[in-house]
Amino acid sequence: MKRADFNFTLPPELIAQYPTPQRTGSRLLYVAKQEQRIEDAQFSDLLNYLQPHDLLVFNNTKVIPARLLGQKATGGKVEILLERLLNEKTMLAQLRASKSPKIDGIIQLEQGFKIKLLARQAEFFVFQFLGEHSALQVLEQIGHIPLPPYIQRRDVRDDHDRYQTVFAEKHGAVAAPTAGLHFDHAMLATLEARGIGLGFITLHIGAGTFQPMRVENIIEHPIHSERMEVSLELCQQIQRHQQQGGRIIAVGTTTVRALETASQTGELQPYQGDSQLFITPGFQFNTVDALLTNFHLPESTLIMLVSAFAGKERVFKAYRHAVDQAYRFFSYGDAMFLA
Repeated sequence: MKRADFNFTLPPELIAQYPTPQRTGSRLLYVAKQEQRIEDAQFSDLLNYLQPHDLLVFNNTKVIPARLLGQKATGGKVEILLERLLNEKTMLAQLRASKSPKIDGIIQLEQGFKIKLLARQAEFFVFQFLGEHSALQVLEQIGHIPLPPYIQRRDVRDDHDRYQTVFAEKHGAVAAPTAGLHFDHAMLATLEARGIGLGFITLHIGAGTFQPMRVENIIEHPIHSERMEVSLELCQQIQRHQQQGGRIIAVGTTTVRALETASQTGELQPYQGDSQLFITPGFQFNTVDALLTNFHLPESTLIMLVSAFAGKERVFKAYRHAVDQAYRFFSYGDAMFLA
């Protein structure tokens, strides 16, 4: 298939620049996979589409304030975006500057912190944090929330809370698992009270998720790698819900990627490591029965994943409806439930 097969026209004004005042205040587009049915709803209506013994599986990664601002010894300004922490003192990162610093060059960050360029790895750079503070401590103190490139504004204080799920637990992501942003503590409690199970994987989303596809033939695209973990406890939880007749509902494409990576033998097994799974139409899903997701960019690997799950024709029909009905798109936008 070609990259252009996954293009669609999106009016810029539909790209959400801010979250809704309340987490559960977004709209929800329900797409019935078998019945060819589309329904407009509110996110709080999700409860009406769930069944006893269903299991919602969330990604509990925690977004790091991964964007750093600084300057080289020459005075030139630089912007650094963390890709992943390599250890307590070093990171792999993207660099934006008029001219790349030299190896062993020092970059002065805000509040007197400093980093040194150790090496270059393809399009990434390896930096060492100087001084007594760990990389994570520095990022937590002076880092900016790494809002996606389609949000045309600087991060504000509210983003530190809203570009983070309420169940975020394990530091490591540079982008939020956005389908999970719609849930607040009250809604999670209501789900449990109604007998809906809640489970968690960890997949640390990297900046590579925003890299545009530059090849025409999608199978030639070098998919980015992301660290992930599916625990034995979750595998057992999924098995119990399946035996009770419940559906396994992935909250977000990152959860799909994690569960299906751990199911590549045909059976879900505990997994810890990197995932380079690229899900495109024709993929055989082994674990995920339903998907709650936000709306994704044209020609992105994520809209390809959703098309693989629900069928390209059905997905693009839903997207056309969403555009016609002025749904809000992307990270701070509305949600779609494919079941």
